[in-house]
Amino acid sequence: MTRLYAGVAAAAVTAFLGASAWYVLAPRSDDPFADCRQGQVAGGDIGGPFSLINPEGKLVTKAEVIIKPTLVYFGYTFCPDICPFDMARNSEAVDILDKMGMDVTPVFITVDPDRDTPEVMGDYASNMHPKLIALTGSADQVKAAAQAYKTFYQKQDAEDEYYLVDHMTFTYLMLPETGFVDFFRRDLTSDQMAESVACYLRAKQD
Repeated sequence: MTRLYAGVAAAAVTAFLGASAWYVLAPRSDDPFADCRQGQVAGGDIGGPFSLINPEGKLVTKAEVIIKPTLVYFGYTFCPDICPFDMARNSEAVDILDKMGMDVTPVFITVDPDRDTPEVMGDYASNMHPKLIALTGSADQVKAAAQAYKTFYQKQDAEDEYYLVDHMTFTYLMLPETGFVDFFRRDLTSDQMAESVACYLRAKQD
């Protein structure tokens, strides 16, 4: 009998998760950005409030950071290949959008706060892109921000300071007042990302 109850409970949980996924992923007839989406997402509770530290050592919140259309990426400065590639792509997309007359801010949030101090993040931002906002914080602050964006990261075991951090590689498009509207995978080019972002910005103006 216990196994029966357990089976029923598991089925109920599966049904609930399936319904939740449908609610988040299903297209909405009233979605103003329907023509811009890549079939990946049509809403969802992503991108909540956060409090992080900027390169000047000042505590900043979501309301102070996301004041323009923003591309948010979680990574770390010691990342050997994935993060540099993704951030270069994001930076190129921002430059393309700038030529189109669209002002978009790239944001880099570390998932390695032990090594990524405010000073390190400042150097990283200055070397990556003049518009880049690089943010760090305490372990708890970084964890809270990652949870707000439903992103995952985990420090690998290591015996020295040269450890790696596993992490998701989505770039999130956030619009002031609207909030989260879409995310971009690694396989998109800078041109594809820029065109997609431009579609959202045009739709928001209509």
